[in-house]
Amino acid sequence: MAQKPTKVADDVVVSLAYVLRLDNNEIVDEATRDEPLVYLHGYGNIIPGLEEALEGLSAGDTKKVVVAPEDGYGEYDEDDVDVMPRSEFPPDFEFEEGMELELHDPDTDEYFEAYVAEIDEDEVTLDFNHPLAGETLFFEVEILALRRATAEELDHGHVHED
Repeated sequence: MAQKPTKVADDVVVSLAYVLRLDNNEIVDEATRDEPLVYLHGYGNIIPGLEEALEGLSAGDTKKVVVAPEDGYGEYDEDDVDVMPRSEFPPDFEFEEGMELELHDPDTDEYFEAYVAEIDEDEVTLDFNHPLAGETLFFEVEILALRRATAEELDHGHVHED
């Protein structure tokens, strides 16, 4: 039987507790020891800057990680904002600023996530940037556990929950 991994590396399933803060110290996300983030390392399942910083850590290790926008959710792109007529949406659709929408382009059969940035009587401004685009991210992480990925997880490129 294969030996249990001792370090974060490609093909290893990592259980991770973390707190994510922005420049202003606001907590915007966290995973607790009771409900950790479990991911397959080396498959792009978490942002690149964090994945790279965790490489080589062991269970029990803690680390503070600063991730620049280009290694996180990207730089904010002003051109990724679009104003659409409200008539493009169902008449009874209730918009809220900040809400996430999944939009479908029937021409390309692609789906896009957008966030409602602004609403007025006739138009809706949609922002296609990730809400954390352009932000420097400050993580405090703790590696809780490591295990070998199953053949199925490696084949699929992500963790399969029990």
